Amino acid sequence: MKRLLSCGLMALATLTAGQAVAAEYPNKPIRWIVPYAAGGGSDFLARTISQALGRETGQTILVDNKPGGNTAIGAAETARAPGDGYTVLSADNGTLVFNPALYSQLTYDPAQLAPVSLMGRFPMILVVGPNSTAKDAKDFIAQAKAAGDKLSYGSAGAGSPHHLAMELLNKEAGLKQVHVPYRGAAPALTDVAGGQIPAMMVDLAAGAGFIKGGKVRPLAVANDKRLPQLPDVPTFAELGLGKIEAAALVGMVVPASTPADVIATLNQKVVASIRDKDVNQRMVEFGVEPVGSTAAEYRELLASENARWQPLIRDLGIKLD
Repeated sequence: MKRLLSCGLMALATLTAGQAVAAEYPNKPIRWIVPYAAGGGSDFLARTISQALGRETGQTILVDNKPGGNTAIGAAETARAPGDGYTVLSADNGTLVFNPALYSQLTYDPAQLAPVSLMGRFPMILVVGPNSTAKDAKDFIAQAKAAGDKLSYGSAGAGSPHHLAMELLNKEAGLKQVHVPYRGAAPALTDVAGGQIPAMMVDLAAGAGFIKGGKVRPLAVANDKRLPQLPDVPTFAELGLGKIEAAALVGMVVPASTPADVIATLNQKVVASIRDKDVNQRMVEFGVEPVGSTAAEYRELLASENARWQPLIRDLGIKLD
């Protein structure tokens, strides 16, 4: 009886301590790890949202760039951090969905990271060079099918959303395009614009300058609806290829040991920051589709993304180690 009472008191004390932490959270600066170098889409997202998040929390938000290991360095550091809500990570599909299938060994387990909110989506767009004879996406697919494995495509790197989006097109349209990986979207776009490579999938944030300048031509978007920035460019669904939806998904995660009440508080403040008028407008102008989901919605999305992409990665035999 005494043992049961003791266990009960210990559980109550733990619960009370957790509630106390949540009640006073946040009361010191928050470190926001970005697993990429400064200047990219994930970095832009963190720095833009952090300005409003600082006002929402009344605390300083310290953006800390930790590039390397295909996001594994930043992810592993976050997974090892105390679960107190003061270390957060910008995590994309690579971190949470692709890497477990791309690598036989990882320095972290996605299960060590708890979803807070999906912050934004970077939908993929099929683009070709200005000298392409394809009149539209249907024409491009017909030409690619006729070319067999003689047609290549570029990407921002092996295992990137850009790479896997085009492999999804290959699968759904019965194409055999050959992958040519680059070190980032910019050099791949440069070669598409110069005619060295016929086509690629790219997000608007990376490709907007090339598209607006007429250096590459958008044919279709891998999204459930047309992009407001490209209202004349059809979706793949409009072409009868409804399964071709692909985007770089960037969300916020924390160590899995973080109390649910702290995650709920953080979620509320992150979502409010994303809905801030100025922040929202800057995201759209950059080429990001603002989201701001609940933690549960983000968790469900990750489960569905795992079911979609991991079998494709394994079927293609893509490995990065």
